[in-house]
Amino acid sequence: MQQVTVRVPASTSNLGPGFDCLGVALSLYNKITVSRGKGGAVSGMVRDAARKFFATTQCKAFEFSCDIRGDIPIARGLGSSVTVRLGVLHALNQIARTNLTRHDLFTLCAELEGHADNSAPASFGGFTLARGLEIQHFNVSPQLRFVLLIPNFEIATNEARRLLPPKIARTGAVRNVANASAITAAFATQDYERLRGCFVDYLHQPFRKRLVPFLEDTIRSAERKGALGAFLSGSGSAICAITLRNPRKIAGAMMRASRQKDAGIIVTWADNQGVQVLKSAICNLKLKI
Repeated sequence: MQQVTVRVPASTSNLGPGFDCLGVALSLYNKITVSRGKGGAVSGMVRDAARKFFATTQCKAFEFSCDIRGDIPIARGLGSSVTVRLGVLHALNQIARTNLTRHDLFTLCAELEGHADNSAPASFGGFTLARGLEIQHFNVSPQLRFVLLIPNFEIATNEARRLLPPKIARTGAVRNVANASAITAAFATQDYERLRGCFVDYLHQPFRKRLVPFLEDTIRSAERKGALGAFLSGSGSAICAITLRNPRKIAGAMMRASRQKDAGIIVTWADNQGVQVLKSAICNLKLKI
């Protein structure tokens, strides 16, 4: 039986104003092991990824089992679905020896997701700007810390998207373009102090905060303690603060401001490698997806 294990990083996307465009891969991982041959039932997400892979490559479909283990919370805006889809695609590519490139597999994953803001950083690592399926990628300094507040409730991406209005004011759109451009420039030059004040958003956070009512207080508390900025990670419910110093103080302030006693905190940094095929994997936590 052929078996492949793939490690895929979490990602935080949007970064406030960069809706469906900006993302950063994080040093927080799921590991997906695919074994060729008869196995147990697989989820619909896994089946859909396999179906797309076999249709694209015109490779004869084969039975396989899939084991998903890792540390990425589900439905918190940290790209957990991307880790499954991308992991399955890379594993099948290895087993079937179809030689699709990293960009080919990213494209399949982005099409399955419907947008590329998580698929891009998970595929290529670092900070990514996705313009459709065209990607610009920049490594992120290990000095930059990402403080994640993980509430004890899930938010479905489809539910969060239904809250968005069909139109927004022109002034809001212009401000978002300016802020997203400034974020991209700061990451491209690694001049991270220029990130301050750039994470304000007018496209999605004002409407999604009804699902995360403590969002604004948590963002303000992080910034008062010295964070470069903070934002809703993806569609939530996680909130991400970015900082060059004092991540633990920022984490404590975010916890107090959110008043979410059962929330979790993760302090991590960027992953600049993206998805990796491993020979073996040792994991502790099994996720049900």
